[in-house]
Amino acid sequence: MRVGVLTGGGDSPGINAALRSIVRFGAKNNVEVVGFLEGWRGPMEDLVQPMTLADVSGILHIGGTVLGSSRTNPFNEPGGPEMVVETVRGNAIDCLVAIGGDDTMGVAHRLADYGINAIGIPQTIDNDIAGTDYSLGFFSALEAITDALDRLHTTAASHHRALILEVMGRDAGWLSLMGGVAGGADVILLPELPFDVDSIYQQIKRRALLKKRFSIVIVAEGATPAALEGQVVHEAEADAFGHMRLGGVGQYLANQLSERMKMPVRVTNLAYLQRGGSPAPFDRILATRFGAAAIEFALERTFDVMTALHGLKIEAVPLADALGRPRPVPEGLLYMVDLFE
Repeated sequence: MRVGVLTGGGDSPGINAALRSIVRFGAKNNVEVVGFLEGWRGPMEDLVQPMTLADVSGILHIGGTVLGSSRTNPFNEPGGPEMVVETVRGNAIDCLVAIGGDDTMGVAHRLADYGINAIGIPQTIDNDIAGTDYSLGFFSALEAITDALDRLHTTAASHHRALILEVMGRDAGWLSLMGGVAGGADVILLPELPFDVDSIYQQIKRRALLKKRFSIVIVAEGATPAALEGQVVHEAEADAFGHMRLGGVGQYLANQLSERMKMPVRVTNLAYLQRGGSPAPFDRILATRFGAAAIEFALERTFDVMTALHGLKIEAVPLADALGRPRPVPEGLLYMVDLFE
């Protein structure tokens, strides 16, 4: 069997660990693996790279992706799907493994109508892909966010300030909630719950009455101010998958609080820092299991599925069931938002 693999969308720590696993477990089972460079641009333009055991040696702990990535959407390009089909067949690929988020795996699912056998591996620090308990990269990003909050606490306490940390999370607040709890944030704002600036101001005032002279606020980029009609957008122009670039909700909140508090409120936006660097141990292990499972599914000829973590088990979930809707923080966990208010 000959398997092709690509990595699309935003990078997450753990992708290289998954590539390593695919190649190593593939070699163990007489599966030849080739890589496509630059996300879906690779199979569109026939950007192929052999992937041998030597090619993946030493990449377990390295963040990013050695194959490169892009937000190319073949279905947004004239003749794009047909170009992918031609490349896949021209390289005698029996199965294509797509490592990425909802958009990347969504392309893989749509290509089933063109006769392409594909398997998805969920990868996004937002952890918002349905059908799996966790996606690759989430725990590494959570570690970075927790460390950032620990560091912000020392400055906030020293200068008696309110500080805001903006983190990723377009449609789901997993990073904001879990990071806020792990890092001891005083206010946690999620896309699932529109926020009111006056309520946040009152919460900070109550802390002051308790002799707590600083506050830490963590806010997901997709959190929606109740006073606005939608999310705060950094760039109105949509990408190839129809997404506008979010960003700026932290500064919006800072401006609003500064007016009420009559003092500066500082904002830190972790941006790409939260998804860079070496993968956490959990992500290395999850990536290794996902990669091996993808090869197992290919050998079993179980296609149009995604590797998924359910408890301690790795199982196949139909891509049709996993895609097309975000996976918000469930209502049963939202109590942690104001657990200590």
